[in-house]
Amino acid sequence: MQNEEGQNMDLYIPRKCSATNRLITSKDHASVQLNVGHLDDRGVYTGTFTTFALCGFIRAQGDADSALDRLWQKKKVEARQE
Repeated sequence: MQNEEGQNMDLYIPRKCSATNRLITSKDHASVQLNVGHLDDRGVYTGTFTTFALCGFIRAQGDADSALDRLWQKKKVEARQE
């Protein structure tokens, strides 16, 4: 919800899992949010990053590593990473 000035007035904004698109509830204490840094062609950090959120369900299944790899493979084309 936003007020007249366009400021966000909600106290809690739920996140969605980047891998499954499930809603990450406030009680999902196994969920994580990761920032993957972008590098230039010399391998130096550019100061930008991409954020991924993984729900506890993915982590409990043991699929977090493969899900993060799959997400980054799709996203690195947009970020021009190699």
